[in-house]
Amino acid sequence: MSGPMALEPGGPEQDTLTLRLAGERAPRPRESDRHTLALVRPGHAVRRDAVDRLAAELADRIAPAVHPYEVAALLESEGLTGEVIADRYGHRDLFSLATALYERVPRTFPDPPRPADPWRPDHVRCALRGALFALPGLAYALAGHLLPAEGTVRALVVAGLLSWAWNQALGHRAYARLATGRREAGRTLAKGAPVGAAAATAAGVALAGSGASALTVAVQSGYLAAAGVLLVLGRERLLLAALAPVIAGAATLPWWEPGDVLRAVLPLLSLLGSVAAAGWALRGALATSPAADPARPHPLSSLPYGLFGLAAGSLVFLAGRHHPWAVVVLTLSMGPAEWLLYRYRGLSVAALRATASPVGFRVRSAAVLAGCLLAYLGPLVPAALLVDADPVTLLLLAAVLWTSLLLQAFGVAWTPALLCLAAAAGAGTVVLAGLPPDPATALTLCCGVAVLCLAACVLRLLGRPAAHA
Repeated sequence: MSGPMALEPGGPEQDTLTLRLAGERAPRPRESDRHTLALVRPGHAVRRDAVDRLAAELADRIAPAVHPYEVAALLESEGLTGEVIADRYGHRDLFSLATALYERVPRTFPDPPRPADPWRPDHVRCALRGALFALPGLAYALAGHLLPAEGTVRALVVAGLLSWAWNQALGHRAYARLATGRREAGRTLAKGAPVGAAAATAAGVALAGSGASALTVAVQSGYLAAAGVLLVLGRERLLLAALAPVIAGAATLPWWEPGDVLRAVLPLLSLLGSVAAAGWALRGALATSPAADPARPHPLSSLPYGLFGLAAGSLVFLAGRHHPWAVVVLTLSMGPAEWLLYRYRGLSVAALRATASPVGFRVRSAAVLAGCLLAYLGPLVPAALLVDADPVTLLLLAAVLWTSLLLQAFGVAWTPALLCLAAAAGAGTVVLAGLPPDPATALTLCCGVAVLCLAACVLRLLGRPAAHA
């Protein structure tokens, strides 16, 4: 021998490693078959066209394979037997054909399908809840002129603030128990709602100057307690049905005077309907089977939510002292605000999947926050101009409420509660003590500082991937 033998597949030795019939010309191996040293049975040469057709048919399922054994499993699931493989494709066994197919099809690894958005909002439900926050105000349009001016507004405001604070805390505790079971949440609401209504009524009646004012305070407190129960249990349509008398009566006011009797009776009918609906909903919740090991959250865990309700109500009251229609605008915006809370969470999860570094996620999180705030505050500008309210104050107050609710949705409760309390205390002190600047400017400044602090907290706390994992 004058030199070393070539031992790589595809060389002259290939003919010696292939058994074939005498006189039959061995097929020239293709480039893709160089590493497949398949022994072909006599009379069963590799049928390349058939193998190519099979590769084309199964290309989409072969391409993601990372080893020929995966292709072999695929072929076996297709029902290819050893006899079929030898007769139709000219390979000695399943693994030989799988290796040939694996080498023919280029590797491609498609992205997994995009999962469904776990935070997709219920558009109808959010719109309905926004309307339900504002529709009770029609009762004041009906029965407002029947009430004496002395002491009525003060009594209603005090009772309303207490109801807001109590219902916020009770709602948080009920939602925490709802994670355990509807029965536990129903028991919490059945015990807490009457207590809150009684406390708010007592505080308002102490300031009321007449029996009519005291009755109005009781109606307001009872309705807010019943509405809180229905909203927590997801019975928005029942609450809408209970408000039908008030809605129908207010709708006729531009064309027809219903008279003092109907003006007084229709809100009472709505109260009775809401209380009856709340009782029916509670009965259904209490009839469910109890949880095996119900968890009882600590009562103090709901305290910051109650303080936020008190602070938010105070800020809204201060904004509505000179511009009552601004309160209506804010109330109507609570539906879109809740919808955007869901969208923020959905967009944040999408940003988490689209980024590969904490810094990139923080940038995307800031963009999501800015987009949601713009979507929420943008429509409020023409609404504020329409009702002749100060758009700057209204936008800042709305931003305070939305960012606070956003932090609460992620379990951050004390920070928004304390910041809103500080803003309400600062603006309220200016109003009560008559200190400079004027009350509107003071409210704007306090809300502006609170918004900056809340936005910084959102970026710091919710700009981390761990908050959305």
